Amino acid sequence: MLAFIYDSNNKLGLKQIERPTSSNASAVVKIEATSICGTDLRAYRFGSSKIKAPRTIGHEMVGTIVEVGKDVKNFSIGDRVQVAPAIGCGVCPSCKKGKTNLCDSLKTIGFEFDGTFAEYIHIPEEAFMQDHVSKVPAGLDPREAVLTEPIACIVNAQQYLDISKGDIVAIFGSGFIGTMHAQLAYHQGASKVFMIDVNDARIAKAKEMLPMLHGINSMKEDLFPTIMQHTDNFGVDVAITACSVGSAQSDALSIIAKQGRISLFGGLPKESKGFLDSNIIHYKEISLFGAHASTVSQNRYVLDLIARGKLDVKPFIEKTFPLSQIVEAFEALNNELIVKAVLIP
Repeated sequence: MLAFIYDSNNKLGLKQIERPTSSNASAVVKIEATSICGTDLRAYRFGSSKIKAPRTIGHEMVGTIVEVGKDVKNFSIGDRVQVAPAIGCGVCPSCKKGKTNLCDSLKTIGFEFDGTFAEYIHIPEEAFMQDHVSKVPAGLDPREAVLTEPIACIVNAQQYLDISKGDIVAIFGSGFIGTMHAQLAYHQGASKVFMIDVNDARIAKAKEMLPMLHGINSMKEDLFPTIMQHTDNFGVDVAITACSVGSAQSDALSIIAKQGRISLFGGLPKESKGFLDSNIIHYKEISLFGAHASTVSQNRYVLDLIARGKLDVKPFIEKTFPLSQIVEAFEALNNELIVKAVLIP
């Protein structure tokens, strides 16, 4: 089968490899759709010390079971499934609290387990043991269902932020993640959402999807006075850094209101220290949150929203690529021609 593999020389490329087989407690799934995450794009650009090479990468997927072990309960050949990729051990304190994404022994599809950028994927027994596999309704478009996991990560972040009616929100980064953050913020009652970026075309693309957004190009406009002008010198209630740029963290702190909430959603690929002034946090009583991956319950919550038509993800499905054109898909993202790439093997 065809697979996109991160090798021991930190190089990514398409290779023909053997199709996986199941054990008594695992399954093999034929990929219907898989999508490229910002984490995948960073690995494509910079490499990743977190990936245990050689490894098929990718972790956002929906597919159909084609082989299943005799000890796997409640799943059969022909079932359509989605997998929450950050798999916990089930016994550490985080897992016992339901925060499997913070497991002390976390294993993630595409990192410790072979991933989704392939024609078939082996779903390990740990995924079934820890109940990380969910059934996907028969009629749901795989291009929509595949967006479950990245949106679940957004839900994980926003559950800390307590966005409510009338809140003013600022989002740094207008890609898929930032724009979906905005959509969910509006769903929770935000009265105004600022979309902050350094690229007019990206801001325009986000506004095509959500016309009510207030776009700010922070390379052309002085961010602090612009935000103060539009918030009666109050600042924003919530700021989200949906990008991997350290200066966005500093900018978020500069425009946050007293007792505001900040989500450091985007991880930084290189230096991650020195961007936040702790005195501002202290004197303005700012709440600062990290957010990593998502839990099983958050994946199921989002899958249910999409299946019931309560969350419109169709505008984000800009272009699909066959797996054989995965490099072209990465380059389209790298060159900012699209905000989300879906692969149909």
